[in-house]
Amino acid sequence: MKIIIPFFLILSTFSCQSGAQQAKQQKPTKQPATQTQTQTQTQVEKPFTDVNVEEAARLIKEEGVVILDVRTPEETAQGKIEGAVEMNLYDPDFAKKIGELEKDKTYLVYCRSGRRSVTASNEMAKQGFKKIYNLLGGYNAWKARYGGSNK
Repeated sequence: MKIIIPFFLILSTFSCQSGAQQAKQQKPTKQPATQTQTQTQTQVEKPFTDVNVEEAARLIKEEGVVILDVRTPEETAQGKIEGAVEMNLYDPDFAKKIGELEKDKTYLVYCRSGRRSVTASNEMAKQGFKKIYNLLGGYNAWKARYGGSNK
């Protein structure tokens, strides 16, 4: 019995070392991604289109978009794009109010800096809106370029 226990200890030690050496020798080979995998990874489409202030101004002038301001009332009191419909993203009924809008119209969504408008645009897309534009840089970018309203 005294011989059996040390024998198994030695045997298990060598077995573990052998397995570790085999694992080191069998390095996984990296397979090149297929074209479909690469396209899927790089082509994650957003359900809305980002636009800069110049493109937004053109949309307002030529396309007659509905301008949706998703900032708080305190923020909109400091200025907004002329003609914008105010719809506070932080309102508990925001999703319900979005659902009451006409889904076949074209919308330009903006907030202060462009983050909340992404959230609002995603909510609109989730509810079935198809023509959604997100103003990059939000009202800050608009105000820097055009001032406090679309004149």
